[in-house]
Amino acid sequence: MKLSAIVPVKSFDRAKSRLDVGAEAKRDICGMMLGELLRTLSESERVDEIVVVSGDRQATRIAREFGAVRIRDESESGVNHAVSMADGYLRDSGGDASVVLPQDVPFVKVQDIDFLLGYQDPPRFLLIVPSRKFDGTNALVRMPVDLMETHYDEDSYRIHMSVGRTKTPNASLVFVRRIMLDIDDMDDLRFALAANEKPGLCADIRRVLGESTGGVATRR
Repeated sequence: MKLSAIVPVKSFDRAKSRLDVGAEAKRDICGMMLGELLRTLSESERVDEIVVVSGDRQATRIAREFGAVRIRDESESGVNHAVSMADGYLRDSGGDASVVLPQDVPFVKVQDIDFLLGYQDPPRFLLIVPSRKFDGTNALVRMPVDLMETHYDEDSYRIHMSVGRTKTPNASLVFVRRIMLDIDDMDDLRFALAANEKPGLCADIRRVLGESTGGVATRR
């Protein structure tokens, strides 16, 4: 079975509007998050291919470093459009299953990916990992790749589950702590830095933010 990871990437200049940091720092953090996620995916034995969909040149360069398939999204019409572009590519190339991950889950580790992708029930199944705040979908595993269209930005994990259950009885909600840890706003950033799941990445983010002695007002 060929399993592909789909990573839709919004242009760094337009992404993360709720992160209260400077434009250059935001671009740097977006690049760090994407690079770390792609590194993790590239090290998973369960992921056969990585597909990055983006109109951002820096994101495309990072994707190239990890041998990802790069699909140019000139219009950047949203996550659902980006995933549909990847779905079309996978249908044409013979992809069997896919896992969709946003660029902002950099604290995921290889064992998390392998754990999630170990839950397989061919020929039709759906797995959903919600966000920490239960307001989004942080991982979506579909077999086949066109099992269902995606519904991001619409209370997505509930809609994905509801629609998914009309497509297959094998639709499950899975809780994987580090996959649920996304970075949308300053509260998420503080929480992630305090958790310190990847000390090197946390140190790099703190450095970008100019915080050399403990990061962004971490809560204890």
